[in-house]
This record gives sequence, C-alpha cells and structure tokens, in this order.
Amino acid sequence: MFGPRKSFESSAHGQEHSLAKTLSWPHLIALGVGAIVGTGIYTLVGVGAERAGPGVILAFVICGVICACAALAYTELATLIPAAGSAYTFSYTALGETVAWVVGWSLILEYSLACSTVAVGWSGYLVGWIETAGVHLPQALLVGPHGGGIVNMPAVLVSLAVMGMLILGTRQSATLNIVLVLIKLVALTIFVAYALPAFQNANLHPFMPYGFGSTEVAGHKRGVMAAAAIVFFAFYGFDAVATSAEETKNPKRDLTIGIVGSMLVCTVIYMAVAVTAIGAMPFTQLANSPEPLALVLRQLNQPFAAQLIALAAVIALPSVILVMMYGQSRIFFVMARDGLLPRGLAKVSRRTGSPTLITILTGLSIAAVAGFFRLDEIAELANAGTLIAFISVGICLMVLRRTAPQLPRLFRCPAAYVVGTVTVLGCLYLLASLPSSTLVRFVMWNVAGLVLYAAYGRRNSGVGKGGA
Repeated sequence: MFGPRKSFESSAHGQEHSLAKTLSWPHLIALGVGAIVGTGIYTLVGVGAERAGPGVILAFVICGVICACAALAYTELATLIPAAGSAYTFSYTALGETVAWVVGWSLILEYSLACSTVAVGWSGYLVGWIETAGVHLPQALLVGPHGGGIVNMPAVLVSLAVMGMLILGTRQSATLNIVLVLIKLVALTIFVAYALPAFQNANLHPFMPYGFGSTEVAGHKRGVMAAAAIVFFAFYGFDAVATSAEETKNPKRDLTIGIVGSMLVCTVIYMAVAVTAIGAMPFTQLANSPEPLALVLRQLNQPFAAQLIALAAVIALPSVILVMMYGQSRIFFVMARDGLLPRGLAKVSRRTGSPTLITILTGLSIAAVAGFFRLDEIAELANAGTLIAFISVGICLMVLRRTAPQLPRLFRCPAAYVVGTVTVLGCLYLLASLPSSTLVRFVMWNVAGLVLYAAYGRRNSGVGKGGA
C-alpha cells in the first residue's frame, strides 16, 4: 500500500557508500546533549513566556513527557535497525517507501531549519554580548529583511564555519562537541546559581494567563499548548543520535546510553533553568527577548554573570548547529544511497569517512535560511517536521512489535503500546497547536516533496528495483 519496504538485512553497502565506525557512548551523549541543550533553553524561554506566561514551565514538562516516550521508541528501533537515517530508515523498514519519503523529506526540513534557528539565536547572543562591550555593528547586517535589514551575517558565518568542521570528519567534530557541551552546562549552572536566590512566588501568578489550550489571541496563538508547540524545539536532538547508528562502534550499548542518557540529563537541566528564569523576573519582561537568560542576570545587577552566559552561548551554541547539520547530512546521505535522491550525493570521502558533497550542500542551504528568516517562524516549521518523524517512530514501534515479534531486540521499550500511543497522540496534539500558517507551509513543502518523489525517487529507488 505504501510502496516497497526495506528488509532488515539491507543495511550492507560498499565501502564507497559506507560510513566509518568512529563513535562510542560518550560521543553519543555529547551529541544528544549538544543538540538538545541549545537555542531552546537559551532563547525560546522568552518566546514561550510570551505565549503562556509562567505556564511555559508546564509546557516544558509536557514536551519532556512526550519526548521521553519518543526517546524510548527511538532507542528500541535504533538498536533493532542500526543503520543511518533514524526515523526515515525505521519507516522504510516498517511502513514502506512512500511513508519513508515523507518522513525523510520532513526530517530534511527539521534539521535544516533547526540549524538555521540556532544560528539566528546565536546571532542574538553575539550581538548582545558585543553591544554590552560598547561596540555597535550595522543593523543592516544583523537582521534579515523582516527586521528592516539586509542579511543576518553572523548567522550565515557560523553556519558556514560549522559546515567546515563537519567536512573535516565525524570523530573530530564529535570530540569538539564534547568540549562545547561542557561549556554550556557550566554556563547554565552559573545562571541557576545567580538567579535562583531572586526567585519570587508572585512571578508565577497568574500561572496560565492565556489558559491551557492553544487559542487565537490578537492574531497570535496563546496558551500552554501554544508554548509547548514552540518550546518542543528545545527537546529534540536525541533523534540525531539515532542517525549516528551506522557510525557507532557498539550499537547495543552505545545507542541505548546515548539516547536515554541525553534525554534524562537535559530534562533535569531544562526544568531547573525554566523555573529559575520565570521565578526571577515577570514573564512580561522576559517575553520575546532574544537573550532571556542574560537579560535576567542583567536585571539582577549581575552584569559579569550575564556576560559569561552570553559568552558561553556564543562559544557553545554552534555545537547544536554541528549536531543538527550532521543529522541532516546523514538523512540526505541515506536517501541518496537508497536512490530516492541522486546516488552521486552519497559518496563519502576516503580520507574522513564522511559525505563531503552532501555536507557542503546542507551547509549552504542552512546559511541561506538563517540569513533571511525570523527565529520563531523557522522554529515552528522545524517543529512540524520533527513531529511527523516522532509520530512515524511511535507507529513503527507498535507495527514492528506486531509484524516482527521474533526479532531480537537489544533494548526493549517498556509498555511499548502505551509509549507508542502517547508519542503519536501527544505529537498530533502539538502539531495541531502550531499556527495555521505554519501548517500550510509544511503541507506545501511535502506536496513539493511528493512531486519530486513521483518524478525521480520512485523510478530510481534501489529497493523498488529489487536491490538493497
């Protein structure tokens, strides 16, 4: 019904189209934490507060529960099918090629726009940090046309710099990522230590000024679920760990530790930071700030700590771009290797074991989006792509439990049908909570993708032609 499916044995490829196994579990936890702890907590706290008030704290809890279920499903599937491609590959094996194409096309949107979102957030912290030092840059080169400028040049430059890092090789990039992750965690610890003493219960009232559900207020979505639909961006990243399955030395041990471990670490961090930020400052002052954590510290007369937070964001947020760009390049790579996109794109460098051409194309497209679009619009559209992927993973978990129960599972998700159902229904609710304009753009993206699939992918599919 949904096209041909991959067999579980179809993950073997020639050396020219195979990725080098260079990663172990410390790299994977750092990849997960590097992707998850980033723009979401550094910048989207302000956007979420504008939509839900103090209820943004509850929005983080809801997203954490949904993503924890998705993480469990990802872990079982990533260890059952240890090939690059994450949700795309799972869908190809369990549901069929057409569904896999939609998921893969949505993942391309997710990763590219996630990178661009982080690049724009990084630019906000960089500009704030520079301006507090008394240096004022031309506004035309700091924002895109939406803000009256020409291009967000810092966002473009950081995207291209990260692209260069990935071209050097996966292991080198992952090792650098560990250092950047440690910087981020230290910075967030400093924020909590300085801001928590200023916590005031009065700042949490009214807790849900716009209610729980996502409703239209003055042309904008408001409510806890409206905030959840945007701060959801703060949680995903563990799926990038799943895309590294083919490059993992010991998938049984390393993928389980990497995915579950990174989710646990990040959920604890997020709750501590969100409660501290909202409790230390009225949400009306925090709303829509491009650098909310640094703003809180400046309001508390802690300029040095604010400078440290901003500097840490400037240094460490590129780690999120690195992981997301890595994830997108691997999705692109696998779709090309399967023949759904030109197979020439799937060649890997003999020197580094990574796909150089696909990484360059990915980096250039991310830089272009980051240079010209707004942070909130990019994040919302990226979330739509992620939610489709998570829905597919929840379905794949339940389908494979029924159609392939005999396969040995290196990690068995507890209460698989409950976890799968919560993942699917939770993500559908978040998807419905996104602005209608975002959903229209997302549908247009996938319609264009299906046209490309019908014109090229279906005819050139390696699986469809009977080859793995």
